[in-house]
Amino acid sequence: MERSELEAWLRLSLTDGVGNGAARKLLAAFGAPEAVFGQTEAALGQVVSPAQAMAINQTPAALRALLEITWEWLRNTNATRHQVAVLGAANYPASLLTMEDPPLMLYLMGGPQPHSASTSESDEVSCAVTDWQASGLRDCIAIVGSRNPTPQGAANARNFGQALAGAGLTIVSGLAHGVDGAAHEGALASLLGASPRMATIAVVGTGLDRVYPKEHRELAHRIASNGLLMSEYPLGTPPLAANFPRRNRIIAGLAQGTLVVEAALKSGSLITARLAADQGKEVFAIPGSIHATQSRGCHALIKQGAKLVESAQDVLEELRLDFGQPQVDSASGDQPATIIEADRALLEALGFDPVGLDALQARCGLGTAAIQAQLMTLELDGHVARLPGGLFQRIM
Repeated sequence: MERSELEAWLRLSLTDGVGNGAARKLLAAFGAPEAVFGQTEAALGQVVSPAQAMAINQTPAALRALLEITWEWLRNTNATRHQVAVLGAANYPASLLTMEDPPLMLYLMGGPQPHSASTSESDEVSCAVTDWQASGLRDCIAIVGSRNPTPQGAANARNFGQALAGAGLTIVSGLAHGVDGAAHEGALASLLGASPRMATIAVVGTGLDRVYPKEHRELAHRIASNGLLMSEYPLGTPPLAANFPRRNRIIAGLAQGTLVVEAALKSGSLITARLAADQGKEVFAIPGSIHATQSRGCHALIKQGAKLVESAQDVLEELRLDFGQPQVDSASGDQPATIIEADRALLEALGFDPVGLDALQARCGLGTAAIQAQLMTLELDGHVARLPGGLFQRIM
């Protein structure tokens, strides 16, 4: 992409009052953005409103600064690759073209930098599609859910992420706390001992020169090395609340299906699931405890026709994909084989719903001190999690 072409795309995206819909009309009528800005106000008025036509002939105040920082970002020759994908370009994800409102521009960061990359003063930057990138965008599954999942929910997200990525799918999520982060982590874990590939895509609601939440900075760097970070927002965009629900349409659009791990009845995860259904994509949901608030969204989706899933194989079969057997059991993870009989009995009494010490004591008839000692051992071994309010939950 030449600098002048980038400038025209940025100008179109920054023009006040011209959204994606109006921009697509202009591109359909006149071709490239450079041609749009060569039109008279009268010609533009045949395609968009008079106010929009007037705005197009005015250079946005922020254009010059944004062009400079974007051009420098594209020319950056660090270990990971920086690109801009514009609507209709070869490196633009094909799955997004069928959306009702595809992004006008996408900023991409990830994958190996081409050996030919240069720091020269060239007026052109590479936006070529690599085989690595193309294959990773072809078979995707979105995994979304609560920012505050139960320990079982976080474990499910990680295990499904690892199993589905190990089976050959690219995991798409939003880099948020909770389920998103766990799904990305699981996908990256699938790469251990495997050939390099695009394991996961994080669609974010900020500019790619920022990481939100900041606690995921190290995770974002690992995704950039073994996957892809993607945003429709210009560099420098802060984490504005309105951006995150909007980015969910990209998560749904990239994927062949969306798996909801845990979600409350009013959550961004259900927005993503609805967008996926509106796009004709598959929606999957993992059932949980009838007492858990985080499970009610999944149960509502199942009532509305989402497929109830218990394993990664359920997802692969519904999508009619055959990558072979998943690397791990997505429901239970890698369970240690050595659980003594007394601990096994306590786990069965515990069940998978959160439970207090008194209720657990009533179920198994053991003394308080004995139960606490066993729970501590099981917690250290990763079988049980301690929850707020003095509750315990089995996670394996």
